[in-house]
Amino acid sequence: MRLNEKDFRDKVLGCWIGKNIGGTFGAPFEWKRQVNNVEFYVQELNGNPLPNDDLDIQLLWLAAMEQQGIGISAASLAEYWCTYVTPHWAEYGTGKINMRSGLQPPLCGTFRNDYKHSCGAYIRSEIWACISPGLPHVAARLACKDAILDHGDGEGSYAEIFMAALESAAFVEKDLHKLIEIGLSFIPTDCGVTKAVRTTLDCIKSGKTWLETREEVLKLHRGGMISFHVCDEDRKKGFHEGFVGYDVPSNIAFTLAGLLYGGDDFGKVQCVAVNCGEDTDCTAATAGSIWGIIHGAKKIPQKWIDPIGRGILTIVLDLGDIGWMIPKDVDNLTERTVKLAKQNLLINNSEAMCSPEPTDISDLNTSSLKCHDNGKELIDRMRMPTFDFDLFTVFVDYGDAPVIKPGIPKKIIVRMAHTRSFQANLSFHWYMPDGWAVSPSSDAYALSIQSGLGGKQLNLEFELSAMKLGKSMNRAVLEITIEGRPTVMLVPITLLNGSVMG
Repeated sequence: MRLNEKDFRDKVLGCWIGKNIGGTFGAPFEWKRQVNNVEFYVQELNGNPLPNDDLDIQLLWLAAMEQQGIGISAASLAEYWCTYVTPHWAEYGTGKINMRSGLQPPLCGTFRNDYKHSCGAYIRSEIWACISPGLPHVAARLACKDAILDHGDGEGSYAEIFMAALESAAFVEKDLHKLIEIGLSFIPTDCGVTKAVRTTLDCIKSGKTWLETREEVLKLHRGGMISFHVCDEDRKKGFHEGFVGYDVPSNIAFTLAGLLYGGDDFGKVQCVAVNCGEDTDCTAATAGSIWGIIHGAKKIPQKWIDPIGRGILTIVLDLGDIGWMIPKDVDNLTERTVKLAKQNLLINNSEAMCSPEPTDISDLNTSSLKCHDNGKELIDRMRMPTFDFDLFTVFVDYGDAPVIKPGIPKKIIVRMAHTRSFQANLSFHWYMPDGWAVSPSSDAYALSIQSGLGGKQLNLEFELSAMKLGKSMNRAVLEITIEGRPTVMLVPITLLNGSVMG
């Protein structure tokens, strides 16, 4: 699978220009449940785009990877989030509050987060796709690390994984229907995002107009709109009612509606996405980026570029000591994205961008781009903190919530999966706060045998208990060592004080 480097750079540039256009075009209509009727920008722009969180956090991730490498962990991304991401509202704010309370990903995105099914994650999927051209499995895995920060085990994480896989494949496949199926293969068949996408595809197959598709999506997949505008016509249909925070399925549907009804016409793609209403800056921006990846920057009409120029403005970043690393225009962003992509392709032994000349990729077998278990591994990482060590991956299952109450044992399940092919004698030791107890013992031992020799994933159950809790956040550490090796795996355990929680 090979992609000409010149064409790749044009596609990356198309992605970022399309993102900037859509975010600016859709901004004035954001979070209005109504049918819009616009054909072009409605604001005075004077050669500048509007700042937009759709792009901001991706600029931060670019800088983070340049500083710490492409394999940066979710825990490290959380550190950048706590330092540089400013919003205190909805999923952004809940995730940050939980991070600052000490909760690790994905717990920070799940715990008491009414907006984990909202739109904040899928809008930042492009960076992972652009550094993983033709590698949707890699893009999905990277996107998962990002999404769980503020969406945990919610639909918002499924949405980002879906989009990142689709966008990665879009570098080597142009058929939108095939791309959608590739994206869907990475998420559960019964999740809300999948259902909304299927509704959209069914509507198009049956010959419905985009307006009819919009209505069908809102009938079946809408969220609530307590603090946002709902037009009288939609209110009469009952569209003002719904679960507040359940926003991403319908907006994913409207993003795809723009692409499917707009086809090769960039302007029509933008207009359908925005005229469907809802989170219009997000739907138009993501539709614009996907269109840009498929067609390249050269195909984006100049009339859409001229009003906003090529600059980038930020709004939700505290630039502080990292401002000098944040790209100021789409050209710098593109060049730095391409450099990271080359590194990522080498890391993953891919030849996706080896060809110096234009290459025909029309005979690509798209089945090789699909995930064949609907993202089972990623789903585990959405549910519980995951620690990747040299020899093992350790999962910590907190059950219902990362909370402990005085005098009530808290069950913790530690799951261990091999990453290498050998058996190991494992020793476990708990370091606990004063006055705490662990059952069955603070020390444990286990023989781990790789699956190739008939072994199974280890599942060890412990119960932690304390009669008194003096802190809001309580921390313990599980030390795992391997006899005969220098390996030390330190697994942090964080539990909120549940004394006054309902």
